Amino acid sequence: MTERVYGVTPPISTALPTEVEKRHNDNLARELRSQGTFETPAGVASREQVLRSLEAIVDEFVRRAAREKEPKNTILIRDAHGRVFTYGSYRLGVYGPGADMDTLVVAPKYVTVDQYFNIFPDLLVEMAPPGAITDLTPVPGAFVPIIKFEFSGISIDLIFCSIQTLKQLPAEKEWNLQDNSLLRGLSENEVRSLNGTRVTDEILNLVPEPATFKLALRAIKLWAQRRAIYANIMGYPGGVAWAMMVARVCQLYPKATSSVVVNKFFHLLWKWPWPLPVLLKDIEYGLSVTRVPVWNPKIYSSDRNHRMPIITPAYPSMCATHNVGKSSMAVIQQELAIGAEVTDEIMVGRRPWKDLFTKHSFFTTGFKYYLTVISSSRTKEAQNTWSGFVESRVRVLVGKLEMHQSIGLARPFNKGYDRVHRCRNDNEIEEVQCGSLAYVVKDEPTDGQPKTEAKPEIKTEDGAPPTPKVGEANGTAVVKGEHGDAAVKLEDVPEHTQEFEIYTTNHYIGLQLAEGAKSLDLSREVNDFKAMCTSNEIFDKELMFLTIQHIKNTALPDDVFEPGEVKPSPPMKKKKRAADEDMKKPPNKRAADEEMMKPLSKRQQMTPPKRQQPTSAAPAATAAR
Repeated sequence: MTERVYGVTPPISTALPTEVEKRHNDNLARELRSQGTFETPAGVASREQVLRSLEAIVDEFVRRAAREKEPKNTILIRDAHGRVFTYGSYRLGVYGPGADMDTLVVAPKYVTVDQYFNIFPDLLVEMAPPGAITDLTPVPGAFVPIIKFEFSGISIDLIFCSIQTLKQLPAEKEWNLQDNSLLRGLSENEVRSLNGTRVTDEILNLVPEPATFKLALRAIKLWAQRRAIYANIMGYPGGVAWAMMVARVCQLYPKATSSVVVNKFFHLLWKWPWPLPVLLKDIEYGLSVTRVPVWNPKIYSSDRNHRMPIITPAYPSMCATHNVGKSSMAVIQQELAIGAEVTDEIMVGRRPWKDLFTKHSFFTTGFKYYLTVISSSRTKEAQNTWSGFVESRVRVLVGKLEMHQSIGLARPFNKGYDRVHRCRNDNEIEEVQCGSLAYVVKDEPTDGQPKTEAKPEIKTEDGAPPTPKVGEANGTAVVKGEHGDAAVKLEDVPEHTQEFEIYTTNHYIGLQLAEGAKSLDLSREVNDFKAMCTSNEIFDKELMFLTIQHIKNTALPDDVFEPGEVKPSPPMKKKKRAADEDMKKPPNKRAADEEMMKPLSKRQQMTPPKRQQPTSAAPAATAAR
């Protein structure tokens, strides 16, 4: 009996693992556990209970939708039920503490997306244990409509799809979504909703040893997160893309341990002949169940533009890395090269596995200059919408920067920094909108309404608050109490001031200038980006604001650095003689750093720093290759 061949090519090696490789694998597993990548038994049980609760709520939701659709059809209502499927890291079995649960509600054809948003949120709160549902945020306007919430402390992203070919869903527990005919009659966003689960199941079916794949994937996920190259929305591979890359390596080394798969992963992907796509199976063409296009660079010019195509195995196949741009790909390739070097040393016993998971140096040594995109709002609800929209467009700004002849690399950080600020007047609000952190607060944000804060209340001897008499003099006031008058200082009389909470999200882009660049004017790119964002229908000029500034590494806020990290410091001052010589220079000449730090709104001219050669400790890739 011949062994099954996984993937689109024969394996590179079918050698069995050596004893040394097994020991390296045991060490890898221990390191991943020490890094906290595995969920606790209590956490596993809690997630399973949440899923059981969601299944009961979804069944009731479908029954109510059926009753609303055909109130007299008792058989339809009696047999109505829905299904809950997971996808992503939870379904792959590689989730850890605090991880989101990506979840899909599947319903029969008569249940509409409008009913999903009109009925389900209230029903969720009604049927869940009291207080279990928090941060409930329906997002009906998203490309894939979604309801976000926390259920007993577990973050849930819940999407929806109704199967247009089924009047009722099958009752069998083993029923799944792998049948391509289930896509018939669905729109593109509905196909994408269903394909989250379909792709995850296909990946698991296409790897030789699921346990080997899962341990290796945990390692690669942790590495990508630590190196800040994990976020589809910011132009890096997301979770499913990293999973497919690991799965392809497993196909090529079907008998290898997870430790060997990790080492081969770096070597293979670093030297991969892009734009040759990564495929787990042959792409299916010619099926007529949906009008959603299948990835095909021979037909579609947009597909030919994909720099790093990693193709989903479920029909219709799509590119999971269409957001990867020139800079992010350069960064990924450099990180892969570093990973190959580190794991080579690990496999010969010269370094421990923890060295693979060292944190990025994006803020510490990565760049000298940064752009920061600041979205801000007057309410928390508005900021949730506005910051999410701006985040989804940051990679568009990065693309514009990459096209500038003076920019060699524009690397976006893979996440934003949310802050809450408490301001007392319009001037302070404007400062916050322009990037000031002078009014940031660390306590729990409120609903964004004006707050009233008073000084500690001064009371009379009987405990009653003082009531100032008219005609205060000499800095005192006479106040009445039930047992007589008393004099208090005016500064001790409570003063009530209104405070407003402003919500901001900062996204940082590291800039590296091209070799030989003399200056850099970003006014066009910045203004085009701001116009694109503020012209969208979700923008509310009374509530939402957008600012873009550039800052030096020495001016980065403290909260982007973790304990133990060293914040870049300004260069030491020149000696007095050099300072005296500088005083003699014409006053109209400015230092390059001074030019770099001028506000974008006033001047867009930036003089490039001297080019520095990257080291293995710095994640920023060089622009020239």
